[in-house]
Amino acid sequence: TDRKKLHTAPLGQVFRLRPFHVLVATGGGYAGYKKYEDYKLEQLEKRGVEVPVKLASEWEVALYKSVPTRLLSRAWGRLNQVELPTWLRKPVYSLYIWTFGVNMKEAAVEDLHHYRNLSEFFRRKLKPQARPVCCAHSVISPSDGKILNFGQVKNCEVEQVKGVTYSLESFLGPRISTEDLHFSQASPGNSFQQQLVTKEGNELYHCVIYLAPGDYHCFHSPTDWRVSHRRHFPGSLMSVNPGVARWIKELFCHNERVVLTGDWKHGFFSLTAVGATNVGSIRIYFDQDLHTNSPSYSKGSYNDFSFISNNNKEGIPMRKGEHLGEFNLGSTIVLIFEAPKDFKFHLKAGQKIRFGEALGSL
Repeated sequence: TDRKKLHTAPLGQVFRLRPFHVLVATGGGYAGYKKYEDYKLEQLEKRGVEVPVKLASEWEVALYKSVPTRLLSRAWGRLNQVELPTWLRKPVYSLYIWTFGVNMKEAAVEDLHHYRNLSEFFRRKLKPQARPVCCAHSVISPSDGKILNFGQVKNCEVEQVKGVTYSLESFLGPRISTEDLHFSQASPGNSFQQQLVTKEGNELYHCVIYLAPGDYHCFHSPTDWRVSHRRHFPGSLMSVNPGVARWIKELFCHNERVVLTGDWKHGFFSLTAVGATNVGSIRIYFDQDLHTNSPSYSKGSYNDFSFISNNNKEGIPMRKGEHLGEFNLGSTIVLIFEAPKDFKFHLKAGQKIRFGEALGSL
């Protein structure tokens, strides 16, 4: 009779699942399954087995998008900025170095105790001699990474990986005013691709570079050019590794990205930094007004900023190899530019490349 009563919630309330929890659990589980599938595909590719393209359906893309990757990326960013005790730095960074094959001999500061947090370690600078800039070629790689695809743009479609394309106009957004880009007025009847080409006889080219977590995370100017305009697309932060790029059509159009457009000696030139899971932070050094991975945004929206003003008629001049920006972890750089028909790439799909090495020349 002296025992206390145990008050319990009704069984139905204990096992009640909210829709959000179901979406997160299901989406997270499915994302894990896809990671395993990607691993198996990578092993087949290493053995030289050709893997057929199998695109995700609409419901699969919607399920993947239900995973709160933007929230997780912001949480990861906060975690990266937590200062580690001095005694913990070497074990933590050594594990990362071992996992992703980081070459610390190239780092400007090799002492692991120097980096106060993971964010500083990710954004480590290199020794000046570690990445010599090729002067003999007109376009160099803006970053370390893996070449996913390259070549001419055809029929307003760009390949993110072999056999999987995305719309050029969806990726770059509506054409920017000719006043901002110093371009001649194009005929309204021309296709979006033809409107970007400013000189007769030129073609439009593209190159996609994937930055893995172990790569150097800064990116640089790939040539001498002038940046006239920035367009920021808030969006999803899905993984952009080659396996997912092969699976989701128009993956780069779904994800958050920063498009820098301008011109070089041969006409139109653009560099786009594409965000990814845990890479919500994209920083452009000369653009202090840019803020990525905000808590809320309107689907399909974008915002424009012009570097052309009454006080600055030329935009932002960039020299080949000059520091341009950085990712928080690793992601993708997409170059889309105009060049004469005799422009040649010096690349192979799937090859590893380092910042400063030649992409192509005339």
